Amino acid sequence: MMRAGARQYVVARPLFSEESFAEEHQKVYRHRKSMLDHVKQYFTCDAKRVKNAALSLLPIIGWMKIYRIKEWLPSDIMSGVSTGLVAVLQGLAYCLLASLPPWYGLFSAFFPVIIYFFLGTSRHISVGPFPVLCLMIGAVVTRLVPDEGPPANITGFEGLSRDEQRVLVASSISFLVGIMQLAMGVLQVGFVTMYLSDTLVSGFTTAAAVHILVSQLKFVLGLQVPGISGPLSLIYTLEIIFKKISSTNVCAVVTSVVIMVVVFIVKELNERYKSKLPVPIPIEVIMTVIVCGLSYAFNFNERFGADIVGQIPKGYEHPIAPNLQIFQETAVEAFPMAIVGFAVAFSVAKVYSVKHDYSIDGNQELIAFGVSNIFGASFKSFAASTALSRSAVQESTGGKTQIAGLLSAIMVMIVTLALGFLLQPLPKSVLGAVIIVNLKGMLMQVRDVPYLWRRDRADCVVWITTCTAATLLGLDLGLAVGLGVELISVVLRVQFPRCSVLANIQGTDIYKDRKDYISIYEPEGVKIFRIPSPIFFANIEFFKSKLIEAVGFNPLRVLRKRNIALRKIRKLLQKGDLQWTSKGFLNTSCGPLSEPEDESNVEELDLPTDFKDLPARIDWNAELPANIIVPRVDIHSLILDFSAVSFLDISALKGLKTALKELIRVEVEVYIVACDSFILEKLHNCCFFDDEVQPTMFYLTLHDAMLHILEKHPETTEKKSNLDRIITTVTVHHSGGSLRGRDRNALDPETKF
Repeated sequence: MMRAGARQYVVARPLFSEESFAEEHQKVYRHRKSMLDHVKQYFTCDAKRVKNAALSLLPIIGWMKIYRIKEWLPSDIMSGVSTGLVAVLQGLAYCLLASLPPWYGLFSAFFPVIIYFFLGTSRHISVGPFPVLCLMIGAVVTRLVPDEGPPANITGFEGLSRDEQRVLVASSISFLVGIMQLAMGVLQVGFVTMYLSDTLVSGFTTAAAVHILVSQLKFVLGLQVPGISGPLSLIYTLEIIFKKISSTNVCAVVTSVVIMVVVFIVKELNERYKSKLPVPIPIEVIMTVIVCGLSYAFNFNERFGADIVGQIPKGYEHPIAPNLQIFQETAVEAFPMAIVGFAVAFSVAKVYSVKHDYSIDGNQELIAFGVSNIFGASFKSFAASTALSRSAVQESTGGKTQIAGLLSAIMVMIVTLALGFLLQPLPKSVLGAVIIVNLKGMLMQVRDVPYLWRRDRADCVVWITTCTAATLLGLDLGLAVGLGVELISVVLRVQFPRCSVLANIQGTDIYKDRKDYISIYEPEGVKIFRIPSPIFFANIEFFKSKLIEAVGFNPLRVLRKRNIALRKIRKLLQKGDLQWTSKGFLNTSCGPLSEPEDESNVEELDLPTDFKDLPARIDWNAELPANIIVPRVDIHSLILDFSAVSFLDISALKGLKTALKELIRVEVEVYIVACDSFILEKLHNCCFFDDEVQPTMFYLTLHDAMLHILEKHPETTEKKSNLDRIITTVTVHHSGGSLRGRDRNALDPETKF
């Protein structure tokens, strides 16, 4: 029943099949471009394309034209100074994750930013070291140049110290990461990051946070722990730490605990009162300056044995060429680095672009990061992405454009060229403590698990598997495992979709799953089957099995039984044991009529039933002579709802045609509704139709097909008592049909379509 006051609409139109609709409504002819047309268009050059290409490759031209100097420049200056201070500290800290001398982190906070200023499309992200990426680089560095034992047999290592060898490895793999990102950007394959779902990234970064936490324990505790890479490296590192726990440096522990407590409290206050604070309190910088002064005054290094940053060379080093042999050794690890670095940066950039209402280009971002990493690696920096906390500082302090990023790079340059000596007494435990405190956001992602378990268990499995695999097997293998599980979950969802049998919602032209509603109407002899996914080689058999389950019989088995029954009847007629009369078949034999089932020539049993040698057609649902039993078929019409079918491949076409033929041969009329025009065109091009499977079975909507069936089979809606004649275009009486409901007496005796 329609609720009181509800708005209604009335549509009066003819009943349409796909053919009748095509005859009445002429389509616009659209020229389909061939591959050659696309190639020609891609290489066509004119003034407009040159201009667009220049604006695309140099996004700075676009936003500099609209730059509001008086409004935006003061905000960019304040943001640049604040972000620069954080970038200096994080550059030193995150460099420890890469197993490199701390000052090389300053290079990574400078060179990539300069290139991104010209090529990047995001105005708010802070380019530079990213802890997860640094950790992945550190795993490769310690594999090729371990803390203990000889380095890998690489030609370029001759005559270099251990630190120089590690810098060469880090810069070479960063160069390779840049080449991969640049190649993906030029080839316009930025879409690959779409395969990294938010769930997978969340599980991966949580595992990375665990790795980072464990890697910093040696600095927080003041222990000498060799860098370990590979599967179960986390377990082996913890084992070594627990064995050496008695050698903990008290000064390092006390300093770290004080730093972590103070920084954590102030960060919470920043978050709680961010609407009242003009800028967040730069507590990491403040505490670093304080501890650095205390370390210098009380000589933490000599008096307490605290490990400090030490000598920081002034200025920049000469550029170096990457080592091709390192390329060969690290190509497998470089690809996930390229993907992870870009995916995280693009995700953060997308958040800020939506917030500030401007667009970003994924492919151009790949080019920007690719060139940035190639340029930076030439000057001994390591691969850059963006740190979430640093980008948040740049945006929250009023940054409007990448001028803030450029100013932050200038701040880093000032420290590198002139003020680096002030950071020499800084204990490494302070850097470790700062890193650990900044892991809070990534570690707290574990709270997503209960939510995912309640909302989507497949996503929850992806999260848990990715996190566990990345924790135990390492970040590169863990990412591969997580991606594999994610793709498997997608395949399984498509391969085993939730098929349903639909029925009409009383008084409407709406059809829903018959299990979900009370007031539904199913005409006798009609089934509506819906598959909510593409049909392809992997799920065509599942589709056929679900279809058999929905109709309640196996059409091929029924067809074979009928053909066997026809053979028996023909033999009995030839022997004279059966005779045809006006009342049907008549037994002329006194004894019981029985013939053994003849299942020879199985191929013939799959052919359509042939009545040409018989005096009349046989009603298979009536009582058959000679105790012949054939499974009943209680439906005369089947509607397949293809509204959610987005494509069919060749294997699916063959399987679908076989299934349709089997149904048609047991006298079930099949109708396909809401089929996409491109699928219908493909069916015509693939010679899908023949004498049995015809285009007339396709109808525009499900309701059109239902009305056609009710007109063709009026007995479906009629009762033996006197009822009004059905006007199928307006109303349908279901008193002769089966009304499914929990309270039949409460339903109106008329279903309006």
